[in-house]
Amino acid sequence: MKIKIYTIGGTIDKVYFDKKSTYKVGASVVREILNEANITVDYEIESIIQKDSLDMTDDDRRQLLEKISADPHNRIVITHGTDTMISSAQRLKKVKDKTIVFTGSMQPARFRNSDAVFNVGFAMGAVQTLAPGSYICMNGKIFNPDKARKNVDAEKFENIE
Repeated sequence: MKIKIYTIGGTIDKVYFDKKSTYKVGASVVREILNEANITVDYEIESIIQKDSLDMTDDDRRQLLEKISADPHNRIVITHGTDTMISSAQRLKKVKDKTIVFTGSMQPARFRNSDAVFNVGFAMGAVQTLAPGSYICMNGKIFNPDKARKNVDAEKFENIE
């Protein structure tokens, strides 16, 4: 089983940019995370958009849908910004016969107290066991994108009814 990982950008890949305390999306850190965690499952990483999720457009989501639909892998992890992750995960529900897991982080992976390492590891485990479909894996839980929301104040995802 080979897992394809797409990096889209978002907070997980943000780096400190200037003296005004602003951040920009930098190079993906997913390979570093997986190497440090000694992940032994076979995987391949590809960066395709590299944007803050608030800057993602319908065209970006169309591009993502086309890319995933055409990909020969049936187990896919996507690192994505948390602000619009739900919208992208809902869009990819159109893809059949593939297990697609979205994950990200509330703090940049380069921060000591980031949830990035745990979330990426959790997503790698989940993608190997879940049935085909589109999911969000954050905070130790697996979410249906139609029944999830980001709680900004609590800095976590949660189920909605």
